[in-house]
Amino acid sequence: MTFIEFKKHLLDIEMTLPKFCDLIKVSDKNIQSYKKKGQVPNAIAAVVTCFVALHKNNIDFKTLIKELNLRKKTKKGGFSKNKIK
Repeated sequence: MTFIEFKKHLLDIEMTLPKFCDLIKVSDKNIQSYKKKGQVPNAIAAVVTCFVALHKNNIDFKTLIKELNLRKKTKKGGFSKNKIK
């Protein structure tokens, strides 16, 4: 799925990119990076396509996703806590 198709799907479900990212607990920057690539990953394409189908059938997908209690992953970057001797 192209990034443009992805954005059109977000319009179909009346959702902004930041709200979508918050709902599925991914970084806004992460999704924005796919704009340069022109394509979104298969998993993101599948999720937004399912959201569109649920929305068209008047199913409250937002509540379903929130009930999953997803957690945003954080990077544990930086140097090791152990000092090199």
